Amino acid sequence: MELSALAKILGGKKVLQKSIQSQMDLVKLSNKGVTKDALLHLAKYLSFSMNQMAQLLPVTERTIQRYTSKKHFNRVVSEQILQIAEVAAKGSEVFEGRDKFLTWMNHPNKALDKKTPMSLLNSKFGVDMVLDELGRIEHGVFS
Repeated sequence: MELSALAKILGGKKVLQKSIQSQMDLVKLSNKGVTKDALLHLAKYLSFSMNQMAQLLPVTERTIQRYTSKKHFNRVVSEQILQIAEVAAKGSEVFEGRDKFLTWMNHPNKALDKKTPMSLLNSKFGVDMVLDELGRIEHGVFS
């Protein structure tokens, strides 16, 4: 997965205030904090409401509403946002497009204990499981 695709999903250099070229850039971004504006771009990409995004993040919808567009989330929330964006970028690459990826994300998956991939994005373990499944699909190994 190209990190530029992840950055684009979050609003690109204009929103992130820097380009993402390495994993270290992601570490720095998570430490600095992702802005509400970047979260809004991710939600739009996933066709999610703020309520749906809040269910995936360790923060309430009300807290998100109180943030201004340029306010930074803490490291824990920022890391979760970046992990979800990583899934979105990888999935769009594997399925060669956003629409096919979103369809896959919202259907129960046998390999994921018949849960939808989207429902697992609220934890690091779930994100890892979804990324693993995307890797298997990418390599033609279907469960």
